[in-house]
Amino acid sequence: MMTTLERWFGVEEHWERPRPGPRELRRDVRWALLALLVIAVSHELARSMGMLSDPGPGVGWQYLGIVTVAALVAVRRRHPEATALVAGVHMMVLSVVMPMTMAQLPMQMLYFLLIFSGMAWARNRRVLMGVIAAILVLLVLLFSWSFAISSGIQEIYESLGAEDLEGAGLVPAVPAVILFTVVSNALFFGFAIVLGQVAWNGALRQCQVLAQSETIHAQTAQLTDQAVVAERLRIARELHDVVAHHVSVMGVQAAAARRVLDRDPEAARTAVTAIEQSSRDAVGQMRDLLGTLRTGSEPGEVDASGGRGGAGTDRAPQPTLAALPALVEQATTPTCAVSLDVVESSPGAAGRVAPPVQLTAYRIVQEGLANVRRHSTARQARATVRVDEAAEQLEVEIVDDGSPRVGTSGTGLGLMGMRERAQHLGGGVESGPRQAGAGWRVRVWLPIDGRGPRRTGRSQADARSTAVSG
Repeated sequence: MMTTLERWFGVEEHWERPRPGPRELRRDVRWALLALLVIAVSHELARSMGMLSDPGPGVGWQYLGIVTVAALVAVRRRHPEATALVAGVHMMVLSVVMPMTMAQLPMQMLYFLLIFSGMAWARNRRVLMGVIAAILVLLVLLFSWSFAISSGIQEIYESLGAEDLEGAGLVPAVPAVILFTVVSNALFFGFAIVLGQVAWNGALRQCQVLAQSETIHAQTAQLTDQAVVAERLRIARELHDVVAHHVSVMGVQAAAARRVLDRDPEAARTAVTAIEQSSRDAVGQMRDLLGTLRTGSEPGEVDASGGRGGAGTDRAPQPTLAALPALVEQATTPTCAVSLDVVESSPGAAGRVAPPVQLTAYRIVQEGLANVRRHSTARQARATVRVDEAAEQLEVEIVDDGSPRVGTSGTGLGLMGMRERAQHLGGGVESGPRQAGAGWRVRVWLPIDGRGPRRTGRSQADARSTAVSG
């Protein structure tokens, strides 16, 4: 039972309602002055009508009671627990000493507001439980004293003429008065307590919603920053692959042109033409990649320089598996023959692979062949792309027959870029020397839908444990 009450009062909530600021406190002072004015006017009207002519404390004491209860309004949100307790005690004392003063409607409304404010603004809910319990105990004691110990019953008989009222209703006159008083006070205090708790719960929920909103805002900002970093890394990988491929091609072709310049001008001209084409391709692809870094431009929007911002319609499409033959032809040099095999489980399977997976496979082949040219003495290299729709997997394999070239050890960024691309799509990478014969082998597997690996054949663990062979 106590646990239920504590939960209802909010004792278990680790939250305190924020204290009112200077603006709220000044507003409470103005409300206190207004309450004093209204009650004073009502009190004088009641005295003028003879409603306060009963013997008792003088007018000075009556106004003292009015001023003290009005003063509580000024501190109702600064000290809510104490205000509720003092208001309850004040109400019961006045009901004994000056019952007609306490019974006026403005006074009753003010007591209701003070108890409501205590419930709505109390910051220590356990202390509040004690305050409410004390008020209820005092109320029970007051009823006991009025109806059982003092001459209250006799006064009821005399004021109502109870002998003449017997049989007028279903309930005898005296029990009816007692029940009416108990029910009225129960409703009065009950509504003040319940409505105050409802107001406190509303403030709690509002605070939780604001906290959640701030958390969502912070998380959104964090996710935005992460997305920006991820996009920068993606662009860095793209630039690395483009530059590495085309620069290595130009270097190889330039070396070939230098060797045959005197004895075979036609072959030199072919090599120089390949250098020219590779440089144009590199510049075009870098322009497309760097264009994505422009800010404030939407697709088709004209930027300040008069060009198209964002992903305008003048952009070349991203490479796909269909562009691999041209890539292999460009990578073929007089010193290294490159071949391509595309194996499909069914006709047209390569074209049905998700575009991001096709782009990733293209970049991996591009980077693998660039590594062969830079770091290997290979005379032959082969790129194989296998598309298995039944296993929902695309596999890329690049092998060569060379040995590492002395003094050309790289930074590892190429293989790191391959691994990041594959892992981003739910795939994996194997790389290392071939076990059968000389050369190097790189194998990458990707889900064809780009949504994570879903193998129906052998498991990914089996695939990773496959020996690197020629």
